Amino acid sequence: MAIFSVYVVNKAGGLIYQLDSYAPRAEAEKTFSYPLDLLLKLHDERVLVAFGQRDGIRVGHAVLAINGIDVNGKFTGDGKEVLEYLGNPANYPVSIRFGRPRLTSNEKLMLASMFHSLFAIGSQLSPEQGSSGIEMLETDTFKLHCFQTLTGIKFVVLADPRQAGIDSLLRKIYEIYSDFALKNPFYSLEMPIRCELFDQNLKLALEVAEKAGTFGPGS
Repeated sequence: MAIFSVYVVNKAGGLIYQLDSYAPRAEAEKTFSYPLDLLLKLHDERVLVAFGQRDGIRVGHAVLAINGIDVNGKFTGDGKEVLEYLGNPANYPVSIRFGRPRLTSNEKLMLASMFHSLFAIGSQLSPEQGSSGIEMLETDTFKLHCFQTLTGIKFVVLADPRQAGIDSLLRKIYEIYSDFALKNPFYSLEMPIRCELFDQNLKLALEVAEKAGTFGPGS
């Protein structure tokens, strides 16, 4: 079982917190000699495989890391331009990790805003007054669960479809938000959450949920 990520969206539809807690299984790492037998191209500020498939590496996969150093867009974590680095024979042999392109911060902000709109549409489409809005969306690879508080804050969890106890987890996250964000004198409502205690307790709650599937009394 796995919990993939957590989003906290304010009542205006702004993303105020996001945490990825799961490393995708569909990643492949391989050591290459020069010349590289894959065609890489820059697309949407990411270095993607344009041609050549082998050993779990697929067209459309992005370069995620080089020699163990994470890649952010078209640059490595230490500031090297990816295509330029891989075009230099002196840098070989080189270990490259490929996988599905990761969402950028801007894309996460946009998706949070879109979900906020879908949530409102879901409420308006209801034939009954006082609809709770979207509480769960299901695909073949994950489920999206949403809990909205009375003040309009949305807590969204993406999890494995078989993961149990998500309703309890959502309320646990709300409890952590109340204890470690709202009670923080330096936190302003509706603003991004930057609180170490919130991070620590949220990660602990996710670990407990993944292992136990639910929360018992006093957890």
